[in-house]
Amino acid sequence: MTDSDRKYPSPESLPSYVLKASWQALSGYLGKKYRDAYYRARESLGQHKREIVVYRVEEACDSLLATREQFESALEHFKAIAQFDGGSLELRYRTLKQQFDLSQAKAQAVNERIKSIAEVSEALFREWELELDQYSNRVLRAHSRKQLRNARQHYERLMKAMYQAEAKIHPVLAAFRDQVLFLKHNLNAQAIAALRHELFEIGVDIASLIQAMEKSINEANGFVATLVEQRSLPNPYSSL
Repeated sequence: MTDSDRKYPSPESLPSYVLKASWQALSGYLGKKYRDAYYRARESLGQHKREIVVYRVEEACDSLLATREQFESALEHFKAIAQFDGGSLELRYRTLKQQFDLSQAKAQAVNERIKSIAEVSEALFREWELELDQYSNRVLRAHSRKQLRNARQHYERLMKAMYQAEAKIHPVLAAFRDQVLFLKHNLNAQAIAALRHELFEIGVDIASLIQAMEKSINEANGFVATLVEQRSLPNPYSSL
């Protein structure tokens, strides 16, 4: 039987979960190929994965700070409408909707920054692990392995803190969404009273979020310091 005689199933005849799994596998494969090509291109310009990790961690910290400022701004706008004493409620609602949209965009940016850190850090660690086998000097290999272990430990603490901070964004964003949706169809005194009732809980959630963000930034500073300090290449024989 030739290839022309062989019957292949059409995409329409395949179960949706098979198509989804196939698409995810293809996307993952193409994504890895793209990332590998991207890192090679950056390295050809003298920027190695370590520098890219540092840059992306700093970007994530900036994103966390911007998100913090946006959520604090949104809370102030919610407080303002809760103290409503006349004027256009429709205009106030549109302002809150804009603040919610901005908050949602900032939250999405944080998610993308965290993913970008994980992506390049894991690539760095994989490369680092493979390079350990290339050493002929056991002292240098042991020193490099120790550096890798130390960097991984800082990285794991950072990612844990980042994910915890991101998780605390969701309840605040959900509370904002609920209030915006409710106000959309209830621009009246009862809706304002309900908003006043929720503001305290939202404020508590934002305070918890800010604390988690500060912890993430502290861990980020520690991770970056570790990667930067390791580039100074101290004498490995003095520490073994």
